[in-house]
Amino acid sequence: MRITLVGSRHFGVTTLRMLREHQVDVVRVVVADAEDRLAAAARDFGIEVVVQANPKLVVASEIAEGTDLIVTAHSHARIAKDALAAARLGGIGYHPSLLPRHRGIAAVEWTIREKDPIAGGTVYHLADHMDAGAIAAQDWCFVGKDETARQLWERALAPMGQKLLAEVIDYARAHGTLPARPQDEQFATRAPALAD
Repeated sequence: MRITLVGSRHFGVTTLRMLREHQVDVVRVVVADAEDRLAAAARDFGIEVVVQANPKLVVASEIAEGTDLIVTAHSHARIAKDALAAARLGGIGYHPSLLPRHRGIAAVEWTIREKDPIAGGTVYHLADHMDAGAIAAQDWCFVGKDETARQLWERALAPMGQKLLAEVIDYARAHGTLPARPQDEQFATRAPALAD
């Protein structure tokens, strides 16, 4: 299984480590910023790093040749159709909500703001519309009383993301395909960035 990882920050680094532990071949790491900690970690492992020409878009030329699957981990860039077509199985990402609820950049913050008693995470197929692709895997957790978004992310949602991504990658390796069920649009909500 040859993977191009697109991401950033701590979650990108922990995803890179998880992928290496699962003995998949991370053939390239794509980042928006050459100084990002994910880029540094990839270089330490001897993995090729490509910096996106446009920080909001990943194009086909930035995906490694022969990629089976694109995995995104804390990436705010859209993966272009031609980039998804360059990978045999397309791409997956992790979103820290029970999609289709809280689509957007501030899902965890909206979970807290809306006083949701239950939170969750979704591995989904990358698609044209943000966070709207088919669901590959989901899990849930309770939200702690008085828990902040950061606490919820660190306690439950980030580890859940690693577990779900690993499960979907293991499934893809065993079956040569990705699990998929469509999102129910009637339950979709948005989670735009919140003003500080």
